[in-house]
Amino acid sequence: MRVAVTGATGHVGSNLVRALIERGDQVRVLVRGRGEQLAGLELERVAGDLEDVDALRRAFAGVEVVFHLAAKISISGDPQGHVRSTNVDGTRRVAEAALAAGVRRMVHCSSVHAFDLYVPGQGPEPLVDESWPRVPDAAPHFAYDRSKAAGERALREVMALGLEAVIVHPSGVIGPHDHGPSRMGRVFLELYHRSLPSLVDGGFDFVDVRDVVAGMLVAAERGQPGANYILNGHDHRVAGLARLAEQVTGVRAPRITAPIRALRLGVPVVEAIGRVLRKEPLYTRESLAVLDTGKRFSHARAQRELGYAPRPTLDTVRDIYAWFEQAGMLRRKR
Repeated sequence: MRVAVTGATGHVGSNLVRALIERGDQVRVLVRGRGEQLAGLELERVAGDLEDVDALRRAFAGVEVVFHLAAKISISGDPQGHVRSTNVDGTRRVAEAALAAGVRRMVHCSSVHAFDLYVPGQGPEPLVDESWPRVPDAAPHFAYDRSKAAGERALREVMALGLEAVIVHPSGVIGPHDHGPSRMGRVFLELYHRSLPSLVDGGFDFVDVRDVVAGMLVAAERGQPGANYILNGHDHRVAGLARLAEQVTGVRAPRITAPIRALRLGVPVVEAIGRVLRKEPLYTRESLAVLDTGKRFSHARAQRELGYAPRPTLDTVRDIYAWFEQAGMLRRKR
């Protein structure tokens, strides 16, 4: 089968492309720059980005399925407007180009952040499922959350014109082939290098990137047209993840856990330092809010309709460090 992938150099995209090639698909990727993350892979490259309509048309010509993963992730607002232009306008352009190309199906990788995680649910311990309210497109909601919900709405406008698509919502993605590395990849590396003075007293749901990829592949074939599927993993406190990292590496994790309330007081200083160093800090007002939501997610629909089953997090952490070692990232401090 011939498929096209946007966002192929990202964490999920890098794993998806490898899975597609391994099963024998002909893969075409839309890439900007050299795309070193894809070196050595047998695929077709189309140079361009989500603003290049002609490149999108070339990338999607003659393909059966489009996997749209390109996105701008941010835990520091949207000061340049790139989050919204990528996640909303870019998604609309991809959908319109896929419709024009006559693709059989589009799989859009959204996020659990499209759901309003700050509204109370019904019952003592409500689970966020696909029926959960979406984030409204207005302040005071965070820019990234607004963009993921608005991106879904933009996609559905094109679906109303005839595009067949399914939407998946991963939780916090971790796993191998994390070339960036991602923010959570940075956490695992800093745990290994003992660069974290303390942990944060919060948690979230974390899912193996390979389980997200498996869910997307099945959604492309068996997902209900127009359906949403939450692809989450397991709920962990940050301290719990650190203990798993210690179990795998033998490197002692920090024993101090800082309350989120205390860390919030230092956010302005941390963010100012990040601006000076031109490096996004691990903890911002937005990331701390995420770790403090206390929301749990249900993948019951994905399990029922796609056979989705996330693996144990310990296996994921073990494979993260194995890949970091293979990539030479444990021998140098990030």
